[in-house]
Amino acid sequence: MNESLKRLLSGVVYVALLIIATSYSVTSFYILFGIFMLIAVYEFCQLADLNKIFPLLFGAFTYTLATYFKRGFTYGPEHTNDILLLAATLFVSAKCLHLLFSQITRIDTLSKYIYVIGYVIFPFILITKIPFGVKGFNPKIIISIFILIWTNDTFAYIVGKSIGKHKLIEKISPKKTIEGFIGGVVFSVIAGILISKFYIQPKPNHENLSLMIWTISAVIISIFSTLGDLIESKFKRIAGVKDSGNIMPGHGGILDRLDSIIFVAPFVYLFYQILYYVS
Repeated sequence: MNESLKRLLSGVVYVALLIIATSYSVTSFYILFGIFMLIAVYEFCQLADLNKIFPLLFGAFTYTLATYFKRGFTYGPEHTNDILLLAATLFVSAKCLHLLFSQITRIDTLSKYIYVIGYVIFPFILITKIPFGVKGFNPKIIISIFILIWTNDTFAYIVGKSIGKHKLIEKISPKKTIEGFIGGVVFSVIAGILISKFYIQPKPNHENLSLMIWTISAVIISIFSTLGDLIESKFKRIAGVKDSGNIMPGHGGILDRLDSIIFVAPFVYLFYQILYYVS
């Protein structure tokens, strides 16, 4: 089997598994992303040359605790723990951005533990909170976010390959271009508009609000999914490896596939929190 066919088949299996598990039930959604999280933690520890026992145990414990006791509405002032979780994750996100734009070539042990907790484990917990609203679990929300990420990745690649001339951050990712980045944002916004009109199906008289939310979401997701991909590339460059793992033939590891969503998650969750308080 050639490499292109392997890549196609593993990609189809990954997308189908994600959509089916997310749509089927809350439990299957939790289980799938719990498995994804543990694999991502393992891969990051491998990447960072970090002892795996504590991160895996801590990740399994906190994820189980968060998903078992938090099946419901996750926005509002009564959810102080969620706000603290978000604040901690955003702090580590800022640390990741500093790493991305710095000349650092070696990460100390304490920072590695901070990254595995705040860059991998906490974002997965936030992902499980995003699809919940006042009416409970809505799988269309998380599926739509993945659609926007996939749209951004696809069209950033197509536009960048077609007309890209100016490198985005050449030292970290030589193939990414400014033109590709702009193309990804534009097509993600178009996808956001289509999602708002034909997939989410807002209540009557809420069409404009839904359109605004998904247009802004598309911009947020495009920007931070690109940064998430670059940050993981920085970790791999420091480690001197091409992929975080080999669990997905032709694609690398789970961390390679989910680097965008785990960096997007805290910023989307923050946006939803702001929407709740404003409304």
